[in-house]
Amino acid sequence: MTLAGPAPRSPVPRGRAPGRWPTFAVGAALLAAFVAVALAAPLVAPFDPILQDPQARLQPPSPGHPFGTDNFGRDVLSRVIWGTRIDLQIATLGVIFPFAIGTLVGTVAGYFGGIVDTLVMRVVDIVLAFPFLVLMLAIIAILGPGLTSFYIALALVGWVSYARLIRAQILVLKGADYAVAAVSLGFGRPRIMFRHLLPNAVAGSLVFAMSDAVLVLLNGAAISYLGLGVQPPLAEWGVMVAEGQPFITTAWWIPLFPGLAIVALAFAFSLLGDGLADLLGVHE
Repeated sequence: MTLAGPAPRSPVPRGRAPGRWPTFAVGAALLAAFVAVALAAPLVAPFDPILQDPQARLQPPSPGHPFGTDNFGRDVLSRVIWGTRIDLQIATLGVIFPFAIGTLVGTVAGYFGGIVDTLVMRVVDIVLAFPFLVLMLAIIAILGPGLTSFYIALALVGWVSYARLIRAQILVLKGADYAVAAVSLGFGRPRIMFRHLLPNAVAGSLVFAMSDAVLVLLNGAAISYLGLGVQPPLAEWGVMVAEGQPFITTAWWIPLFPGLAIVALAFAFSLLGDGLADLLGVHE
C-alpha cells in the first residue's frame, strides 16, 4: 500500500533553504499587513470613505487629512484604507476561480490523454488566440459592468494557464512508479488523479497563482479605470486613480496614494510568490 502513496518531493538542497525564508517572510508580512488593514478598516479609517464635504475639496495632505482630499471633499486616506478590502478580494477571488477550474481541467486532460486531451487543448488554443484583456473586456461588456462580471470573465479566460501547467505535470507524473503501482493495485481513477498525482503536480501552479494575483490586481484596477469594474462611489484603487487623473497636475495626491497602494500590494504578492517558488524548489 505504501508504494501507491504520493511520491516524496525532492528536498530543497541544504545550504539554500535558510536563505529562502526572508523573501517569503517579507512577502507574507506585507500581505498580512494589508489583510489587517482591510479587516480593521472601520476602526482605523478616520472618515467615511464616501462622505462628501464640499468645503474640504482638493485639500493637500495635512495633519487633518494625511493623504489630502479629492474633488468631492472625501478623505483619500480613508478611501485607500477601505479600498484595500475590495482590491484584496479582487486579487484573491480572481485567482481562486481560474485556479480551481484550470486545475480540474488540466488534471483530467493530462491523465486521460487521447481525445479528451486533444479537445481540451484545442479549447485552450482558441482562448489563447485572443488577447487576454480584450477578451475580458468583451465578456464584461456583454454581462454588464461590475465585480461579478469581472470574476466571471476571469474564470472563463484565466483557467487556461493553470490547465496547461497542471496538464504538463500530470503527463510526466502519470508514468511514475508510484502512479503505475496505484493502477496495479486497482485504485480508482479519481483517487489516482487527485490523491496521488495532483498533490505532486500542483506546486508550480501555486507559485504561478501568486504571480497571477499581481496580474489580476492590475487587470482589476484597469477594468475599474475603464468604468467596467467597481462602480463609484465605492472606494477602489483603480477607480480612485481614474477619478484623480483630471487633477494629476493640480491635486497629485488623489491618484498618487491609491497608485502606490496597488504597487505595494503587487510587490507583496511578488515577494510571496518568489519565496514560495524557492521553498518548494520549483526552480530547481
